[in-house]
Amino acid sequence: MKYVRIYSFLLFGFLLVTWEFIAGFMSELVLPAPSVVVFTLWDGLRTGYLLPHIWRTTTEVLLGLAYGGGLGFILGLLMGENEFLRRLFYPYVIASQAVPKLALAPLFVLWFDFGITSKVVITALICFFPLLENTATAIQYIDPKKMELFKVLQATRLQTLIRLKIPTGLPSILAGVRVAVVLAVVGAVVGEFIGASEGLGAMIIASQGMMDTPLMFAILIVLTLMGMILYQTVHLIEKLLLKHYKEDGL
Repeated sequence: MKYVRIYSFLLFGFLLVTWEFIAGFMSELVLPAPSVVVFTLWDGLRTGYLLPHIWRTTTEVLLGLAYGGGLGFILGLLMGENEFLRRLFYPYVIASQAVPKLALAPLFVLWFDFGITSKVVITALICFFPLLENTATAIQYIDPKKMELFKVLQATRLQTLIRLKIPTGLPSILAGVRVAVVLAVVGAVVGEFIGASEGLGAMIIASQGMMDTPLMFAILIVLTLMGMILYQTVHLIEKLLLKHYKEDGL
């Protein structure tokens, strides 16, 4: 297992070399070489051309993740604790997720204008469900013996939720956060596809119109790195929190 990272790095290098080789037989319009894409990306960062768009998309992702994830977590707690609320709201939650977000995006632009608000709403809607589903499921399936112990100790419902259910369900809840952070990037870009003058999604549409394929690939690399950084950040927080709870014997 200690050599897995080395193998992964070698595989990455092999894929880059293969891509560079194949691109040499194709038009840059169809498939630009990695060297061309990296040069385009570096030039965009060096000149500051991409920086406002990166900042705009990052802001949309973080705000959407905060609002959608926070609301999903709170409603997940309520629905996990209360069967009446779960039966009442769950069909509507499923219905909201069944509708393609790309179909809703024009409506959000119409309701909230072309500014950042419509993109944040779309991102929040996409991030909402993973947190709600994982949170509601996590706090429902608790070891009956631990529940019985809290009853013997005469813990209140709120104390049981805070001291037992949330810590015990933390791995599942954080798994929902990991899914949400990746989907948040997708949500922000989908919103920018519909109507935006700034942001990486808008840049993809612009590069497509200019037939600038290297720029399009460069933006895709930035989006990929953004998603990976967010994912790894949550993963690091997860390891620290779970280590803390393991040390506490939870």
